[in-house]
Amino acid sequence: MGGRKRGRSPRDSCPRKGINRMWCWVKPSPCPAARPRQPWSPPLKDSGTEKRRGLWTGETMSDSLVVCEVDPELKEKLRKFRFRKETDNAAIIMKVDKDRQMVVLEEEFQNISPDELKLELPERQPRFVVYSYKYVHEDGRVSYPLCFIFSSPVGCKPEQQMMYAGSKNRLVQTAELTKVFEIRTTDDLTEAWLQEKLSFFR
Repeated sequence: MGGRKRGRSPRDSCPRKGINRMWCWVKPSPCPAARPRQPWSPPLKDSGTEKRRGLWTGETMSDSLVVCEVDPELKEKLRKFRFRKETDNAAIIMKVDKDRQMVVLEEEFQNISPDELKLELPERQPRFVVYSYKYVHEDGRVSYPLCFIFSSPVGCKPEQQMMYAGSKNRLVQTAELTKVFEIRTTDDLTEAWLQEKLSFFR
């Protein structure tokens, strides 16, 4: 029966025999390893919903730290404390006033040992301490170092913890102190612990 001759399909033109002709027209994809990698970019910040929910969306924790000012009266108190002439142990305990967003004086102590001082610190709230300590060196010398102690107990509220952590450096600079220590539980504050920390300073 005569009829129009069927034209050759592209897949019929493969010259190689014994091979599935369909594969002659498939362009091989490049190796995944050879594809250029796209640079990573952080997710875009939204209007603040995630921030209110306490989620992190590309922000670093430092972006959310609150740096509190130091109360002017406390500044004057710290200045006088640095030049005190008494030779007994003394301490200034400071806290963050959340409403005013300011570091303020909480309490002062005279003639207080490290073991007595730790009993004055709350177990579930951070505190800043400036401590004047009578330190008897191994060679018999006596010095009176001023120590800055950041009490940051485990289990504090994250918001409270960040307010204290963000304000620590400013307070240290205001007090002009170089011996800066941190405790994660009030039980760490002992005379043996403090002497071990001070032994690294000559």
